[in-house]
This record gives sequence, C-alpha cells and structure tokens, in this order.
Amino acid sequence: MPLFRTPKAPAPLAGFLQGASIEVMPRTAVGVADFRAVLPAGTQVFVAHIDGTPVADMIATVARLSNEGMAPVPHIPARIVPDRAALAEWIAAYRDAGADRALLLAGGLSAPRGEFADSMQMLDTGLFGDFTRLFVAGHPEGNRDIDPSGGEAEVMRALRWKADYAERTGADMEIVTQFCFEAQPVIDWAARLSAAGLNLPVRIGVAGPAKLQTMLKFAIMCGVGPSLRVLQRRARDVTKLLVPYEPNDFVAALARHKAANPDFAVVAAHFFPLGGISASTDWLSRARDE
Repeated sequence: MPLFRTPKAPAPLAGFLQGASIEVMPRTAVGVADFRAVLPAGTQVFVAHIDGTPVADMIATVARLSNEGMAPVPHIPARIVPDRAALAEWIAAYRDAGADRALLLAGGLSAPRGEFADSMQMLDTGLFGDFTRLFVAGHPEGNRDIDPSGGEAEVMRALRWKADYAERTGADMEIVTQFCFEAQPVIDWAARLSAAGLNLPVRIGVAGPAKLQTMLKFAIMCGVGPSLRVLQRRARDVTKLLVPYEPNDFVAALARHKAANPDFAVVAAHFFPLGGISASTDWLSRARDE
C-alpha cells in the first residue's frame, strides 16, 4: 500500500506540489525498495547522469522506474556524449526502457569529450522527435560557467534559441532550474522571461530537507546565487545549526504567488534530495496533506 495520501483540500501549497518531480542517481535509487511506496504513480523522476556513471546503470534505472509506474526522465549531458551515433544509441535505449522524455543539458565538464558542447547542438541533430517532452536547463540566479562576468545575457540567448526551437518544431518543452532558496529572485527572473517573450513553463528547483552543512556545501558547489543568503543567515543562528533545513518558506511563498498570479511561469517544483530521497519524499507527503 503506498505511503502517500491524496490531499483533501486544494490549498495553495498542496496544489502547487501536485505535479512535483524529483531527481535521483542510479546509485541513490538503489536505496529505495519500491518507488510506488513513496511517490504517486506517474511522478516524473529525473535520473541524473553524473560523469563516470555507466550508461548501462542509467538505462537500468530508467527501466526500473518505468516498471514501478513512474515517468523516468534521463539526463543527457552533451559534453559526455561521444558522438552522434552514441547519442542515437542512448536515446533508443532509453525509449526501449520506457522513457518518452529527457532533460538535455551541457553537463558539468569544462570542455566536451566528444562532438557536442551544449544541448542546442544535440537538439539540432533531430534525434529527439519521438520524445513527448523535452526539458532544458534554467538559471534564475545566473550561471558563471555560461556568463563568466555575471549577468545573464548568454543564458537568456540560449533560452531564446530553445524557445524558438520548440515553436518551430512543436516540441513540448519545459525549463528545469537549479535549486534556489529565496522566492523573490525566482519571481523576478520569471518576470524577465515573460518580458522577453519566453513563455516556456518552468519547473523550479527545490533543495529537499538536509543538514545545514550539507546544504551549504552543495549550494556553493552548484553556484547558487544571491538566495544563498538564506542559508548564511540560518548558519549565524546557533539555535538552528542542528535543525535540518526544510524548504517550507521558499515553496510556500511560490505557492502563494502562483495562487495570486495564475500566469506565473513556474508550474511545478523539482526536488533535489540533497539529504536523501526519503527525506524529500516524506516532506512532500506531509506538505501535500497539510
């Protein structure tokens, strides 16, 4: 019997979290006995392809998630794909394993190992036509790997290209972002997207519950921007040092904004289980009920 329960009232927070997705890695997915026990059927579970992870492990995880009633979304990092032939093989294998959607991103390497440097080059191959939905990366607080001097000119240029691609091809495309800790930078970023005519739906990154030290380590490693100050303020409060961080305030603020502004581009939350998958799925279950 699944452990989650269906919310009884369409409160802003519960409604905002109904379409939530979550990210796993093959090695962390092994620790979950059965995803049906912790997530609603059809949940989009993104499978992160970290450099060094065997493709066979990725395919096996995708197949397992599909068999357990989830909607697997494998990451395809451009810079670790050897060539077009390998990309075609990976796509076919993921389709055979039960995936009909994927997240395309450049990947964390400073230079490509093969012929692809970014997701736009992969999209240009035309190999993703059989996928029903494509996800691309977004950066509400910028990305210094893409815009080394700060700002967001290159990030916005890339999103414009992808939005044009979606319009040109009819692809169902969503933006998935890095995790953030403060709602206002996300709200401001979404307003800039709208002002620029970029109308792709956004799945906002949310850091799942974790120890504060763990959260700070990942936030710095992943280049989280101004919203990092939320954690820094918490770290200065000795009464909270031993209490795990939970995303209550961040998600609730976005849910309230969405309820008041239905056109807000953020349509769902995407959880990074930095403190473990069970911590995030337990939090999600409680938040949906409350």
